[in-house]
Parts: sequence; structure tokens; C-alpha cells
Amino acid sequence: MSRFGEKLRYLRLQRGLTMRELADALEFKSHGFIGDLESGRKYPSLDLAVKVADYFGVTVDQLARDDLNVEG
Repeated sequence: MSRFGEKLRYLRLQRGLTMRELADALEFKSHGFIGDLESGRKYPSLDLAVKVADYFGVTVDQLARDDLNVEG
């Protein structure tokens, strides 16, 4: 799952969202955690991975497995 942050950043930028906008959409109080996820300093819980996958319309496998991409 080491590429989760890279994929999260890609998806966020594809939607034209700032970290703050994504944090709001995912119901975080601060955008700092999004930055930590994108930089690889933190990894998501399974619940968060599901929430992110649902929000962006991708599978958890696409987010979690390093050998799968989120690009179409």
C-alpha cells in the first residue's frame, strides 16, 4: 500500500480539489492528514480506504495494491 498517497494525490488533482476541499468532503477537521497520506508519512485505515474509494469511484484494490493503477 505504499503507493496509496501517490494515488490519492492523483485522484484529488484529477478532480481539481485542494487538500482542504478533500478533507472537508471526507469530514476531516484539518487537511494536514491528507498531506500526511499523500506524502506517505501515514497510511489509511481500512474504513478510510473504503471511504476514499467510494468518493472517487474506484476500488479499494486500486488504491491499496501497488501493482494496480487508478488511471483509466
